[in-house]
Amino acid sequence: MSSLPSQLSARIQAVTGADPELRPATKPQFGHFQSNVALRLSKAQGRPPREVAASIVEALDVADLCETPEIAGPGFINFRLRSDVLAAAVTAQLHDPHAGIAQATSPSTIVIDYSAPNAAKQMHVGHLRSTIIGDCFNRVLSAQGHRVIAQNHIGDWGRQFGMLIEQALDEGFSLDGAGFDELDLAGAEQLYKRANAHLKADQQFADRARERVVLLQAGDPQTRAMWQRLVELSKRGFDATYARMGVRLGPGDYAGESTYNEALPAVCEDLESRGIAVVDQGALVVFVDGFDAPAILRNSQGGYGYDVTDIAAVRHRVADLGAGRLIYVVGSEQTYHFNLVFGVCRKAGYLPSGVRAQHVGYGMVLGADGKKLSTREGTASLLNDLLDQAEEHATPAIALAAIKYADLSNSLQKDYVFDPERMTQTTGDTGPYLQYAHARVSQILRRAREEAEAAGGVPARSAAPEVSVLAQAPEQQLALWLTRFGEAVDEVAEELTPHKLCTYLFELATIYSSFYENCPVLRSQGQVRASRLGLCAATRQVLAKGLELLGIEAPERM
Repeated sequence: MSSLPSQLSARIQAVTGADPELRPATKPQFGHFQSNVALRLSKAQGRPPREVAASIVEALDVADLCETPEIAGPGFINFRLRSDVLAAAVTAQLHDPHAGIAQATSPSTIVIDYSAPNAAKQMHVGHLRSTIIGDCFNRVLSAQGHRVIAQNHIGDWGRQFGMLIEQALDEGFSLDGAGFDELDLAGAEQLYKRANAHLKADQQFADRARERVVLLQAGDPQTRAMWQRLVELSKRGFDATYARMGVRLGPGDYAGESTYNEALPAVCEDLESRGIAVVDQGALVVFVDGFDAPAILRNSQGGYGYDVTDIAAVRHRVADLGAGRLIYVVGSEQTYHFNLVFGVCRKAGYLPSGVRAQHVGYGMVLGADGKKLSTREGTASLLNDLLDQAEEHATPAIALAAIKYADLSNSLQKDYVFDPERMTQTTGDTGPYLQYAHARVSQILRRAREEAEAAGGVPARSAAPEVSVLAQAPEQQLALWLTRFGEAVDEVAEELTPHKLCTYLFELATIYSSFYENCPVLRSQGQVRASRLGLCAATRQVLAKGLELLGIEAPERM
């Protein structure tokens, strides 16, 4: 069911033929919403704005939603929702298992590509934002009833495995993979660094590494076995970090570069046979209007690159997984690449017009000095080290809330400063502040239950909470904001803008504080007390659900 403001807006538009552009009233005495639609229509109609406003009010049928609309100033129309309608809406939302989040009438399959670390390397700051943002999209779209498929496109193929395997053999690892069982992800990364140094210093080693890559690509059983050991130990390391971060990525979500190896020749053959791909300077390429350079499917040496791998991934996700929407959460520097890939796929028919493909880029994580976050050696800071830094200032659950909220509360395209001390504060616009707000509401409801039990009455948790009395302006303001939760979630799902959900939740916590200060809850009596406890219960419900969508724990106590 659409929200009350949406219903009101639809009725005004049906009468006027124009978007009423409803805005929250600037002051409580003006009601809940204002519209300047009469002012915008007056010139076209050649009538004074107040006269146009009067005709709109006369034609409107909103008595079941609002009190009689009022005309103010030069022609603004003020709307005040009926308190009983508002109370009923909050009560209905309170008993809705989805907490007011509208369920998709036609659920679709949505594939989200995110995180994507490289095998044999520890996750670093570059993977922080992709993992957090992708997880939020996963949660939001799943909450609407869509079938979400996470795809962790790890870097598990390529020339680096030739040098890794050769280095392992030089260090005493056997061809059956013995030795890898004692290696963790950090150890694999050290092996990578030694291999890379060896490659630069020893031409014979470099030659052996290239030969090993040929064996890997040809399917040599022993080489493939060693490669598989490296990939599996990498996944174990990644999974440990995902568990620590509390994100929805697991063993079943891996679909790395190697997933598409067998499909690459077929993609090339298909596109070339249809004249979509052409040979240019020895390479097989696809030219797309609007792009300076073509997508390279196969280079002049016969090797396949990132372009064709991502094209094969799109084809698989649409044709085999049934995706109606593709979301790629990858750094902003890859915008050109993905737009080119999508262009090729549109041209080839791999991406039908009814399927949405979106690249969600994001900015960098900066240090306190305003520069790209890195170690003293100039390398990217490890993700687990960043988590450790945050946990020096707070418990793991609060530290995670701080990191995730700091990431999601800004426009994704902007850089943000990683400042654990500020991020973990329980005041201001932070994740821990929202956790504290949830714990505070939970405490009030807990005390109410304890008081009821001490008095021999029905425990508050057993009674069905209901909002019935909204006599005070702070009560109405809180009730109205609670009913708009579904709108906020819809906006995030459609526009992929998680900062708007963060803004909604912070505003909810602020409005709740005003309500609590001006409308005594536990000191009130009878129906007023019950109704205010219902508002508290609804606030806790929305805060808990909203935090869950951000991937943040909602604690009962802090």
